[in-house]
Amino acid sequence: MDTQQNTALTRALAEVPGPLPTRGVIHVVIPHTDRFTVVGNHLAQHPDLSCTAIGIAVLIQSLPQGTEVSIKALAARCREGEKRIAAALRELEAHGYLQRIRHRLTDKKVITRTVFCNQPTALPHPHHPAAQPHPHPHPHPCPRPASTAPETASATACAPAPAPTPAPAPAPGQMPAPAPVPPAAPLPPRAPLALPVQPPPPAPPSVPLVPTPTAPKPPRPPLPQPGTPTTELDRAATALLSDLRRHAPRFTLSEGDIRQLAPAVAAWLEREAHPDAIRRTLTDDLPQPLRHPVKLLRHRLTALLPPPLPGACDLVVPARPPVVVTPFQTCDDCDRAFRSPAPGHCRDCRETREHRGADVHTAA
Repeated sequence: MDTQQNTALTRALAEVPGPLPTRGVIHVVIPHTDRFTVVGNHLAQHPDLSCTAIGIAVLIQSLPQGTEVSIKALAARCREGEKRIAAALRELEAHGYLQRIRHRLTDKKVITRTVFCNQPTALPHPHHPAAQPHPHPHPHPCPRPASTAPETASATACAPAPAPTPAPAPAPGQMPAPAPVPPAAPLPPRAPLALPVQPPPPAPPSVPLVPTPTAPKPPRPPLPQPGTPTTELDRAATALLSDLRRHAPRFTLSEGDIRQLAPAVAAWLEREAHPDAIRRTLTDDLPQPLRHPVKLLRHRLTALLPPPLPGACDLVVPARPPVVVTPFQTCDDCDRAFRSPAPGHCRDCRETREHRGADVHTAA
């Protein structure tokens, strides 16, 4: 108990509010201040997704926008192979978290855009036509997806609008020809309505679960006292404490320290602890460096106090009650063996006799 070790988690566990469960996990929740990602329980506890798919989804959600998330790129980040990552991406795509769109650029180059949505059930139209890829670029700018999820693509480009062709000038003396009416351009697909973005609620003030070093410490437990203090116990305890410096020079105690610790050593001696055992308990396995010898002695005398020795009557095993065995008897009529405390007839013979007696009584 006196060796140096990290007790931060144990101290944090003592600050968990409410009664602790007798089984299962115990959460020690420390609020994050930087480098964190919010993941919904609908993903973390999805009943139909494998743990690999959930882990890949959390990894993709934590990456910044524009990061490559192909199968080979994810395999370079994770320990799973390409086959498991590909199967996990197919699971996420089947449940709406992931969508891979093949898009053709103006130079006939095909790219794949990967769109990840952190909450697909909140989209008003998850299968809106705007999410489908266009076979040819439109003259109007490409609409941006309404989802706020990060988008990963090997290249992002929209086809530039072609410049309008000037109409030929009319010859002199001729009526200008009516300008041809251009065909009506197709209306751009209506983007899905975005949900109203509400400002996040203010974060509650973080309460540290581990008390600061300046926090008030709990009071120390009192030193043990002998049940019946005597002069002999006090003399033996004082001599044992004064003799510690012969075995461990670092325990050179002052007279005031010896008077303070003598009642605790007397309590050990009263419980029939051997002086050599007390000396070894107080001086063995010392922390390095030892800064406060008196505090260490006080702690060990209080925390390691042995119980009183049991009496002779406490060590006696209680006797078991004697087992009464019913002896065997031999039936007087059929010579059959049966258990009974006294000789007589077996059960069948007794029933036969009772039946015969009933018949005789009825006939009379």
